[in-house]
Amino acid sequence: MCCSFGKMSGHDQLVLCLCELTRLLWKLLLPLVVLVLLLVAVAVLLVLAVRFWLQSNRNARRARDGRPTVAFFHPYCNAGGGGERVLWCAIRALQSRYVDINFVVYTGDLGVTGQQILDGARRRFNIVLPRPVQFVFLRHRLLVEPSLFPHFTLLGQSVGSIFLGWEALMEFVPDLYIDSMGFAFTLPLFRYLGGCSVGSYVHYPTISTDMLSVVRERNPRFNNADYVSNSLFLSAFKVVYYCLLALLYGMAGSCSDLVMVNSSWTLDHILSLWRAPNRTSVVYPPCDVSAFLDIPLEEDGDKKCHSIVSIGQFRPEKDHRLQIRAFKKVLDRGRAGPLKLVLIGGCRNQEDEDRVLMLRGLCQELGVADRVEFKLNVPFEELKRELGDATIGLHTMWNEHFGIGIVECMAAGNIILAHKSGGPKMDIVVPFEGAQTGFLADDEDSYAEAVERILALPPAARLLIRSNARQSVARFSDQEFEACFLAAMEPLMGTLER
Repeated sequence: MCCSFGKMSGHDQLVLCLCELTRLLWKLLLPLVVLVLLLVAVAVLLVLAVRFWLQSNRNARRARDGRPTVAFFHPYCNAGGGGERVLWCAIRALQSRYVDINFVVYTGDLGVTGQQILDGARRRFNIVLPRPVQFVFLRHRLLVEPSLFPHFTLLGQSVGSIFLGWEALMEFVPDLYIDSMGFAFTLPLFRYLGGCSVGSYVHYPTISTDMLSVVRERNPRFNNADYVSNSLFLSAFKVVYYCLLALLYGMAGSCSDLVMVNSSWTLDHILSLWRAPNRTSVVYPPCDVSAFLDIPLEEDGDKKCHSIVSIGQFRPEKDHRLQIRAFKKVLDRGRAGPLKLVLIGGCRNQEDEDRVLMLRGLCQELGVADRVEFKLNVPFEELKRELGDATIGLHTMWNEHFGIGIVECMAAGNIILAHKSGGPKMDIVVPFEGAQTGFLADDEDSYAEAVERILALPPAARLLIRSNARQSVARFSDQEFEACFLAAMEPLMGTLER
């Protein structure tokens, strides 16, 4: 091609060759560019058509109902954890303030009816809504189950939440959408396709700088397997994976018109990832403090057997193994007297139930099965009775975002022993008017030593700490939550046309 140009200098031949090559590439690329532009135009038109269709559905529903609707995305609303308590208290507060607005909950709990879900909220949390809510049952909650993604779990759940959010949007288009369970990747769907105002209540960031630090430092954790932490290559790959996921998570979260977080620890991470300080505020989760105030505070020196109670769903991050192993160390040292450990919590699915079986097996292996009791999905009255009998409230989750169970233990008059990190360290187990409110630890030895130190205190000294703790948690009451939540929600609620 280029070599047939007679007697030309080498420079001229090179120029001609480059010109011919440029023409060839342009002929090849021009159709490709046109095709890409055409596909982009089709995609934009499709998005606009879907948005128009969804908004038409919403307008038709508004005309039929005569009032706007607020929807909460909470696929596990029938679980018995702190996140569910936030959900029901939030709906109760909004229903009490805004009587002319409908409320919807997107849930994946297919095995129960809406009334059974509300009965469960009353039984577990002592919460009764002023009026019924509408439930939209989602058929594909499996898409956000961690068991579906043995590898790249966070990415898999994030992508799965987009499809689950799409199902929710197809079923019902609200005027205001609130993600109350931490599925930030649903926010762009409802904002840009559904045309909804969107808000979020963040219990725990999907990814955090602490998680990146664990991988960088190659520390084994429940979410950083030994084979990864032992490999320089896999650790480096996981850091890149986490950084990319953090970037996408921040972009999704920044779509939110309003961001509420549950603790100072969560606030720091969300501000660094979502970068929306003017739209972000701390709203401490509601703790039923008043329900425990009738438990008498008395010296406990006449107790024949001290009880250590743990409250928390049977999820891996709650680290019940650490509780059992630390308890075993206390028993082996023999300095604490008669003791029993009571593990109270909810099971969301078969995976959690299997984890309970594994924990029972660990108790058998360590020879403490006769001293450890498991109480699953207990009603509120039984929970209150166990806390009333307990001396120590135990918590072992690293970087717990807040810890409603910790507050409940303190309100009930237990001496709390919590993990020295996250919300417990920054917000809850802090001095009250300069006085001690509890203890912190971070490994088996420090937990065992703290238990021994607590039980070695004179009953009068324990009573003083318990009294300080109970007074300190008044700032986490249902009433405080409702006031702060309604104040945070007021700008968004004001956008709803009535």
